[in-house]
Amino acid sequence: MSKPKLLWLQSISCNGNAHSFFNHPDFFSILSHFELIHHPLIDTDYTLEDVFSKRLECDILVLEGSFKQEGLKKYNRETVDVVEYYAKEANHIVTVGTCATFGGVFKEADPQNITGFAFDTYEKREQYTHYHSKLISLPGCPIHPRWLSFVLLMLAKNKRIVVDELHRPQELYGITVHTGCSRNEYFEWKVDTKGFGLKEGCLFYEQGCQGPYTRGSCNKILWNDTSSKTIVGTPCFGCTEPDFPKPILFMTQTNMGIPTTMPLGVPKRAYLTATGIAKSFKIKRFEERVVKYEK
Repeated sequence: MSKPKLLWLQSISCNGNAHSFFNHPDFFSILSHFELIHHPLIDTDYTLEDVFSKRLECDILVLEGSFKQEGLKKYNRETVDVVEYYAKEANHIVTVGTCATFGGVFKEADPQNITGFAFDTYEKREQYTHYHSKLISLPGCPIHPRWLSFVLLMLAKNKRIVVDELHRPQELYGITVHTGCSRNEYFEWKVDTKGFGLKEGCLFYEQGCQGPYTRGSCNKILWNDTSSKTIVGTPCFGCTEPDFPKPILFMTQTNMGIPTTMPLGVPKRAYLTATGIAKSFKIKRFEERVVKYEK
């Protein structure tokens, strides 16, 4: 049985998602399931010039980077035209990273003309109409390497991937980053940390953590099987969502101490009731340092 032919193309990109995937401990084992037609950072039988000048076969098209309708030429051809050709030929299209999926950070340079492949933040582009049946979205800045390996191996085995309304796999994005956070107990009792890098406290109110608003499995599938932003004391930036990057980071906007936006799926009345009860208690354990150093 022949292996699926995989083609990885870049548009406006920093290479971050490709480099993230290189950190997967089983990187070469995963690639062994495919015939790699072209990758921007790996030697293959076909060069980028071959990809742009020839009509190669492609089963899985991986796209990295934001898109601009014109003005980004390689080998005298617009990148979007080449991508369109292979998008029609491929059985599956995987947008890796928030830039390829929604527009991402590069969209900030030209908000009117730079977009994702099928989405412009939350809006569906014309490409969505043509390719939604074969589209899988993997936003992240960068993506977690195990998110991509999950999708690629599912496709290699002809397994069905259940996706949400933005075509993100439910297995990976069906929960929030807040789920599994090691600081959840502090969040429940409304005990905030006073700075970055500390082991104690929640990062939501005073440091602007986007975990309760962001879909992703960063605290379930740990980076390098070891850690995550919130574990080391850095707030989640919300990088898997269409509106990333938000204009204000490191601050949760509040009105009289109440978040102006409720955590995903939480009714305002329920949130106010729970926080009111939590704030009425004083728990000594939460006032202590996790690690106490002798002077």
